[in-house]
Formats: sequence, C-alpha cells, structure tokens
Amino acid sequence: MKSLRIAFALSLFLASTFTLAQSSAQKSFDQLKSLTGSWEGKNADGHPVRVSFRDTAGGSALMSEIQGHGPEEMISMIHLDGPNRLVLTHYCGAGNQPRMAATASPDGKAITFDFFDGTNLTGGGGHMQRVVFTVIDANHHTEDWTFDAGAGKEMKEFFDLHRAEVAQK
Repeated sequence: MKSLRIAFALSLFLASTFTLAQSSAQKSFDQLKSLTGSWEGKNADGHPVRVSFRDTAGGSALMSEIQGHGPEEMISMIHLDGPNRLVLTHYCGAGNQPRMAATASPDGKAITFDFFDGTNLTGGGGHMQRVVFTVIDANHHTEDWTFDAGAGKEMKEFFDLHRAEVAQK
C-alpha cells in the first residue's frame, strides 16, 4: 500500500511538472499571438521598419514578416513543438533557416529565442543566433535580433515598434 501511495504521489508530481512546462510554452505562444496585426517603427539607425504578425495554419503557427530595407526583409514562423517547447524558424536574408527555442522571462513580458540548429548553414555566411521579443504593452513592443557573423563577431539589430493603427492617430 505504501508503494502505491508513493507511485501515486510521484505521478501527481510529474503530471504537475508537465502541466507547468506545457502552460509556460503555451503562455509564451499566446503572448506572441497578441502581437497579431501591423507594426511600424525604427531600427537602431533610425530607418523605418514595418513588421506584421499573422495567425496561420488554423492558429497553430504565427508568421512574422519584417519589411525594412534590403537584408531586413525576412519571415519567421513561430509554433509549438509538442506541448513543452516553443520554436521559431527564421527565413533569413542570409539564405539560411536557423531554428531557435524560447524561454520566457519571469514576468512573461520578454520571450527569448536562442539558436539550436538550422538548415543551409554552410559557407560561413553567419546566421541569426537570438531574438528577444519584449511586449511593453498592447500597442508597443521591441525586437532585439543578434546575428552570429562567425569568428566571434556579432551584429545586432533593434526594432522599437508601435501598432500601425495607433501610430497613425
């Protein structure tokens, strides 16, 4: 009887741990889905940039499209990979597709995606290493992108964005 109680307690503990992990990934995904719509702002050099987020694939994926000038025109797809992991695949101007896994800040406002693998990474052209989405409020968010250029060099790009509808008022 004692072993049955221990097994039951252990199964409850494991189930609650799984539920917490699942809800963390889902919560981050839902937070990013709140960005659905059109955004505009400036990059770190003051150049205009537009970003749009669109729910797709029956709500199972979120597409982000960056419309800047030249190499800033890129698409990222964000989706759950099983119940415990949120991933982003970035279709980069460098011609590769790095994949990154998410972790959320304790307050849930910042979601950081870190590189774990990718496709077409040969040739030493570099790849996106990290992106941090910070939701300041319903009409303001930032994106902090880090590109690994190889040989220990990084390039950074920062977007400060406001909802297009709000920015036009």
